[in-house]
Amino acid sequence: MKKANKVFFGGDRVARNGDVANKIGTYMLALAASDNQVPVYCVVPTSTIDLSLPDGISIPIEERSQDEVLDIQFQGQKVTPKGSTARNPAFDVTPNHLLTGIITEKGIINPPFSKNLSKAVEGI
Repeated sequence: MKKANKVFFGGDRVARNGDVANKIGTYMLALAASDNQVPVYCVVPTSTIDLSLPDGISIPIEERSQDEVLDIQFQGQKVTPKGSTARNPAFDVTPNHLLTGIITEKGIINPPFSKNLSKAVEGI
């Protein structure tokens, strides 16, 4: 039984092909929704769309200190093994194929995003 009819999330940056960088966990949310046939929408102002970035691989991702995830204590004792290392990205990238549409102040932009995002941003 579906408990959600649609999924909406924001975006920090949208590439020309519609890939979206947003807070960690957004990609997993979109995967779960897509796997359950729930439509997925990113909601952003057009100023967030960066046509100079061809795809999500090109979006710079902030890397936070590994101490945020390694310096965890339980009852006063560190729980991570000595010598452990970690990556701690602040954002993940949701691939455009998981999106039903991108909602902006100019309306809903549907796939193909490479063509339609340019139209929305440049007013073509």
